[in-house]
Amino acid sequence: MSFTIAFYVHHHGSGHLMRTMQIVNALKGYQVILMGSGLNKIKQLPPHVSLVHLPLDIPEENEKVIESPLPPAGLHYAPLGIQGSRDRVGIMTDVFRSHYPLILVVDVSVEVALLARLAGIPTIIIRQHGKRNDLAHQLAYDSAELLIAPFAKSMYIGEEDHLFKKTFFAGGFSKFDQTKNDQETDPKMICILVGKGGTSINPELLQHIAKSCPSYHFNVMGLTNRETHNLKNLQFHGEVNDPAPLIGQAMLMMGNTGHNTVMEMASLNKRFIGIPEARPFEEQLEKAKSIEGRSGILIIHPHQLYHTNWADVFEKISSEEPDWKDVIHAAALSNVANAIINTGKKFF
Repeated sequence: MSFTIAFYVHHHGSGHLMRTMQIVNALKGYQVILMGSGLNKIKQLPPHVSLVHLPLDIPEENEKVIESPLPPAGLHYAPLGIQGSRDRVGIMTDVFRSHYPLILVVDVSVEVALLARLAGIPTIIIRQHGKRNDLAHQLAYDSAELLIAPFAKSMYIGEEDHLFKKTFFAGGFSKFDQTKNDQETDPKMICILVGKGGTSINPELLQHIAKSCPSYHFNVMGLTNRETHNLKNLQFHGEVNDPAPLIGQAMLMMGNTGHNTVMEMASLNKRFIGIPEARPFEEQLEKAKSIEGRSGILIIHPHQLYHTNWADVFEKISSEEPDWKDVIHAAALSNVANAIINTGKKFF
């Protein structure tokens, strides 16, 4: 029996959607539905994919939120009285009903995973790094048919419990997997990636680093500096459609330790300074721990940024060859696609 594959895509940052679109492109033999509140970011939609736009589950400007004296321990976010929440649930359950038989891949939401299970829909949850031993995660993970970790088993941190045994470690992948990095690097060029999920990498910090290292040139992607500065070795590029040339020239990359950034650096085999930001469940901190100690990779925490001798750091890391062994798996995307398809075939 044929079945539809639906995805719930969390709207925070850009990582969930970016990862989902790569997986979707490996599922061309199936009808795919994407549900989420940030799907307007998609520029090109594959012909086998349709979109279901969900309203945000946050209060409107004049909407009254009902305060709950005892928030449920088994849910992360379930405010009372929000019209958007009611509308989202109605839209999703309509999808479950009208497109059945269907399986749902959740990236990520405890509440959506549990809603689907209550509607009798088999679920697969994308498992991320971080401390996820709270009750809500345990309930969602337990309700799922499969957990898929888009990274190598060697990067796992935690107990090897029943949920570990339920997890399929697909290996890492990124949008740069097919990019040939054959450019000659400039030993004095450093490229900084600034994501959309909140960061300590701001213009003030970058000016501080550039001033302390006048012999290096810094290219900043993802950030526009609205304040004037007179530093000739610091350039802000804003959003860059094709970052490969700038990255290819760089001796060293700097960025936060979000999942996609780490995987992209591994795909391109770049030296990397990772700055783990505060995220729910310490996701970036745990991701940083999973790569810490490798040659050509250095983790610097936000509280250390203004107390680091950057010239010494750059000189030391430039002498090391980057070690990203086993982080990227050439068959990772096909592994994920096959795991999703095989899970669906168990039921339909």
